[in-house]
Amino acid sequence: MNETINEMIIKCPACGVEGLAKSIMKEMEIPHFGNVMETTILCPSCGFKHSDIIALEQNDPAKYVLEINKNNLSIRVVRSQSATVIIPEIGVKVEPGPKSEGYVTNVEGVLTRFESAVKKALTLFEDAESQKNAKDTLNQIQELKKGNSTATLIILDPFGQSNIVSENVEIFEIPDEELHDLKTGFSHIE
Repeated sequence: MNETINEMIIKCPACGVEGLAKSIMKEMEIPHFGNVMETTILCPSCGFKHSDIIALEQNDPAKYVLEINKNNLSIRVVRSQSATVIIPEIGVKVEPGPKSEGYVTNVEGVLTRFESAVKKALTLFEDAESQKNAKDTLNQIQELKKGNSTATLIILDPFGQSNIVSENVEIFEIPDEELHDLKTGFSHIE
């Protein structure tokens, strides 16, 4: 794997201390993903850490579909910063926003990310209906992680930079009418 590394000392974006935070940019090629720029900022003063993976190539829009079951929790998942991730059976969906980050994980890692978001929602919403819905969703995610149920993992990527690395994944084109409604995480000025 060829990689180019560029390191700089910068002003920390969190605490504002000059000349301590380290910015590391690493350009590399990742199998099944293509050329990417991995960026990391670390500040020893306040402990701030930020990492992101930015795809440097654009491919055709793609929809990746995988049935989640106990036998495929370790399958690699690459999610670009512009992709939407959905598990329709349990009603969870993450759309890209301006601070959206790409990541490489596995199916279980995607479930853990949803689990963390639902736990956060439990602390934010106090009404009985929201609490019940969040607890039901949390239970369904935990059952998937234990391998006691199945569901569908869908990744919609308008730039085709995501991937589910499995011979069992189904890859579809995204119709123009669906593509038009997908969020990308990027701001547009019209």
